[in-house]
Amino acid sequence: MSKKKPGTPSNTIALNKKAKHEYHIEERFEAGLALLGWEVKSLRAGKGQLTDAYVLLKDGEAWLLGSHIMPLSTASTHVIADPTRTRKLLLHGKEIAKLIGKVNQSGYTCIPLALYWKNNKVKCEIALVKGKKLFDKRATEKERDWNRQKQRVIREANGA
Repeated sequence: MSKKKPGTPSNTIALNKKAKHEYHIEERFEAGLALLGWEVKSLRAGKGQLTDAYVLLKDGEAWLLGSHIMPLSTASTHVIADPTRTRKLLLHGKEIAKLIGKVNQSGYTCIPLALYWKNNKVKCEIALVKGKKLFDKRATEKERDWNRQKQRVIREANGA
C-alpha cells in the first residue's frame, strides 16, 4: 500500500462530525449525488456543509435535504443559486428498498455522514442509524477520555 504524500489534497469535501456523537451507526451506503454545474465548482472549492442535513425517502427515491453548498462569488448571473435546495441521491433499487424497510421500523433514521470525491464524481456516504440516549453519549465520552489517558501513560513510559 502506498501512503499519501503530504502535499496531496484529501478526497473528503465535508463531514458530519455530530453524527458519530448523536447516533449509533448501523449500516453505511455509498450514494451518487445529482448536482448542478455551479454546485460541483463550489464543492471543488470546499464550500459544502452537512451539519443539519438528513435523508428523506419518498416515492421509492432518496433525497438529501438540509445540506448547504455555498455558491461561489464568480457564479454567472443567469443561474439562480439556491444553497439549500433538495438534491437527489442516486442508489440502487435494492438499497432504497432496504433503507425504506428499516426506516419504517421504530428508531431508525437515515443521515449523510460525508461528501467526498471518487473518480471525479461527488459521492455521499449515508448511514442507517439509531439515536443515542444521553447515557450512551456519556459512556462514549468517558471511553474516549480513557483511551486518551492510556496513550499518554504509554507514551510517558516509553519515553522515560
